[in-house]
Parts: sequence; structure tokens; C-alpha cells
Amino acid sequence: MDATSFSETLEDEMDVELERLGSSKLLVALTDAELDEPTVLRTAADGEHAAARTFEAWADDETDEGAREAFAELAARERDHYDRVTDALEGDHDGTPEDGAVHAEPRSLETTTARLGGLVGRALVGERTHLQLVSFFVNEGDETRAELFRELRADTNASRERALELLADVCETDEDWGRAREAAESVIQRAYDEYADSLEGLGVDPKPIC
Repeated sequence: MDATSFSETLEDEMDVELERLGSSKLLVALTDAELDEPTVLRTAADGEHAAARTFEAWADDETDEGAREAFAELAARERDHYDRVTDALEGDHDGTPEDGAVHAEPRSLETTTARLGGLVGRALVGERTHLQLVSFFVNEGDETRAELFRELRADTNASRERALELLADVCETDEDWGRAREAAESVIQRAYDEYADSLEGLGVDPKPIC
């Protein structure tokens, strides 16, 4: 297996979950249906803050030099994302929320291979979240904030590509790739379960209407 087949297989296996996470219901789930601009921005800031904490924790004890350097850079990037989102919020944000599944699950990963796989899974969810944030602010007629989240989405996509490159360096066997995919699938599944539970709690069917 290589990075391309890993990515393709992962997205094929998790196609249903990723498709639903990419729907317009995502922000409903994340905000408990409070779709006003301050709540949406606070929710986005919470996510960036949690991601920074995850990457900082990984960088602190990572043994692979290339991965450690990548995690430290990603932590700094997510801190910058957090600052940019809170600037857009134009108000106080304490940055101490309870982490959602897409952040709590990766933080539990301990091996280099699993962390890089988890990073790929986290990025696939993050790209879809940022796309919904772009759409939200486009619909609100706020092109400045829409452009902010386009830029953050591009950074998230770049983090996925870097994780795939590093996986190609550290995975020596198909078993290594399998462990990375297991971690990625677990992150996506936990994010989807949290999404579905939130919608069901609001009386909304997480399945698309055909």
C-alpha cells in the first residue's frame, strides 16, 4: 500500500460518514441549532483551540523527528487559526471548551503511525467543517469571514497531504498502513457518532432525505 491507495481506501470505506458530515446539517449539530454568527464563530474557535492542544501534546512526546516537527508546526498553525477566528468574533473567548470527539479521539493516539492516520481522519472531517463555515458566511453575505474559512480549509488540506507524506516514510508494511487506517477511521467514526447523536437529540434525522 502507498499514500494514494491509503487515502482512496479510507475515503471509500468511510464514504457514508464523510458525506453526511459534509452536509448542511453539520453546523446544526455542532451549534445545537443556534445558527447565529457569534455562536458559529465560537464553535469554530473551540475547534481550532482543541486542535492546537492535540498537536502540542503529540509534539511533546513524539519520537519520530519528522512527525515531531510536523506536529509542532501544526500546533503553531492551529494557534494562529484560533487567533484569527477570535479576531473575527470580536469578543472574548476563553478557549477552554470540552473537546468534541474529533479532537478527543486523536489525543488518545500514542504511536507515530496511529497519530498520522488520525491526523488524516481529522483533516477529512475538518475540511468538511470549514466548507460548511464558508457556505454559512456566504449565505450571510459576509465575504470576509467566508474567505477566512477558505484559507483555514486550505491549511487543513495541506496538513492532510503532509500526514500522507509522513505515513509513506514511516509505514514499512501493509500492517503499518492498516493501523494508520484504523486510527483514521476511528476518528471519523467518532466525529460522525457525535454528529448523529447531536442531531437525534434535536429531533433531526442525520440521514439524508432521498
